Amino acid sequence: MQLRNSASGYGAISRSLHWITVFLVLIAWAVGTFGDVLPKGEARTTGLAVHIAAGLAVLVVLAVRLVWRATDPPPLPEPTTFGRWGDRASRLAHYTLYALLLLVPVVGIAVQFARGAPLPLFGLADIASPWTADRAFARSMKEVHEVLANALVILAALHAAAALVHHWILHDRTLARMLPGSGR
Repeated sequence: MQLRNSASGYGAISRSLHWITVFLVLIAWAVGTFGDVLPKGEARTTGLAVHIAAGLAVLVVLAVRLVWRATDPPPLPEPTTFGRWGDRASRLAHYTLYALLLLVPVVGIAVQFARGAPLPLFGLADIASPWTADRAFARSMKEVHEVLANALVILAALHAAAALVHHWILHDRTLARMLPGSGR
């Protein structure tokens, strides 16, 4: 198992960080989207804690990913019939995904603080809100948070669909080289 990226494929660390991010985003989005169906009280409070923890974990993994990417550049894109246009679209999608991975949790933190509530750090400590509670601002920020989160999930789904197109239609290794256990 190769830890670092090679000219032809992703290493185990890049692949692991990618799939951990996918898992965390799906957990945070699902709990954030469907958490209101949980019974009020302990269940809903636990759901919010899971949602916040997953969002904060996305930020931590994103920071690790960015440092890792700076020290271990990704392999070159697979050549396709789309040429430079496809490479540019892919790069734009990746940069947008990274931006949303940052913005969604940051706006979520702003929502928590706008409520006047502390930010729980994985049950280890809390960061007190630097603001007094402002319900109208909290509602506005929550709407922004929801729109950005949905945009992230939609773009991630398009990203996954593009990987499937590469695999099933273009017959290149774009998807295969990001899957766990993929060979060189």
